[in-house]
Amino acid sequence: MNSGKNLFVITGGPGSGKTTLLRELEQQGFGCVPEIARQIIQEQVRDGGTALPWADRALYTRLMLERSVHSYQEHASDLRPTFFDRGIPDTLAYARLIGLEGRQAIRRACDEFRYASPVFLAPAWPEIYETDSERKQDFEEAQRTCLVLAATYQECGYEVLEIPRTAPKERAEFIVRSLGALANARL
Repeated sequence: MNSGKNLFVITGGPGSGKTTLLRELEQQGFGCVPEIARQIIQEQVRDGGTALPWADRALYTRLMLERSVHSYQEHASDLRPTFFDRGIPDTLAYARLIGLEGRQAIRRACDEFRYASPVFLAPAWPEIYETDSERKQDFEEAQRTCLVLAATYQECGYEVLEIPRTAPKERAEFIVRSLGALANARL
């Protein structure tokens, strides 16, 4: 089992403000890792590939897993808190959402490459939800995704803390306070 004691995940359904929140945390000096899934979609569309959630979902899932593990390994020894826009269990949740068979390798990766707990969950938020060229889900699907993500992280042994629906700066302050409380509890 790898130790990602300084690696924290911000997860949630699509369009819940994760990327904006990560930019705020980055401005405060924290390390931040962008979302792998969105990068894959952008590359596949640009290159005419089929590893897309609306084309070859199995290949898309395999690429998400491979790149998420690589990203984890690349940052596992970070000494400062580093925030990931989604983690390896997000791949497991996605595989569950689409009914993909043969999820054992994804589950093994979730067990082997562990992030710090808690995981921060950005809840579905209708007031800020938008679709775009890479985000095609409707709000109902975003809500369902959020529920599956929370359950998946809990099943993988993580505490899940819901981020309040507030301005990005206040959301970042909530996370920083939570990390401070966690550090004090470890002393």
